Amino acid sequence: MFYETDKNDHGLRYNPFKSICVPRPIAWISSLSKTGVLNVAPFSQFTNVSYDPPMVVFSSSDRGNGNQKDTVQNILDTKEFVVNMATWELRDEVEITGQDVNPEVDEAKLAGLEMTPSQLVKPPRIARSPIQMECVFYSSMTVPGKKGPHHLMVGRVIGVHIKDEVIGADGKLDILKIRPLARLGYLDYTSVESLFTMLPKGPEAEAAARGRAGQT
Repeated sequence: MFYETDKNDHGLRYNPFKSICVPRPIAWISSLSKTGVLNVAPFSQFTNVSYDPPMVVFSSSDRGNGNQKDTVQNILDTKEFVVNMATWELRDEVEITGQDVNPEVDEAKLAGLEMTPSQLVKPPRIARSPIQMECVFYSSMTVPGKKGPHHLMVGRVIGVHIKDEVIGADGKLDILKIRPLARLGYLDYTSVESLFTMLPKGPEAEAAARGRAGQT
């Protein structure tokens, strides 16, 4: 099949686009308002954009009433936020914090989440999340949409917390133990349950890989 996205003439019951760019990691973001009200919310339009320095980006649409979502407004006001890793174990709490509630509602309390202080930023971290990234606001841009704008929020990661028990004996993150949660299309999600390694191909790449494998 083929369809033009402007016409949306795919003929399917559900728009397939959101199920094409998958799986998408979930930025489970904690932030504070100007008055100190905690907000916790998940965003599945999320990825890293660089690693030196480490920076991340997420996208948020507006509320149905046209107002910015609390997370976006909080970050623009305070310039700080924390990205907490969403996992299979915490899937129910992730879903609860995704509700559209009034700004004065503390989603962490709603979901029964214990929060713990950060070291470099004011927003607290989700204690049970195995990995948390403390971020400062870097830049934003707005992408127009038919139902309202989407706000692309870029943050610089200035501190990373990793629970010791998810670091393997080889010094790598034990992804199978963490089981990161990811968004698919529709109302579907997945988590990492298997992985495989692929070595670089070609003489130069293979030689470089062998050299790295021999390093201590």
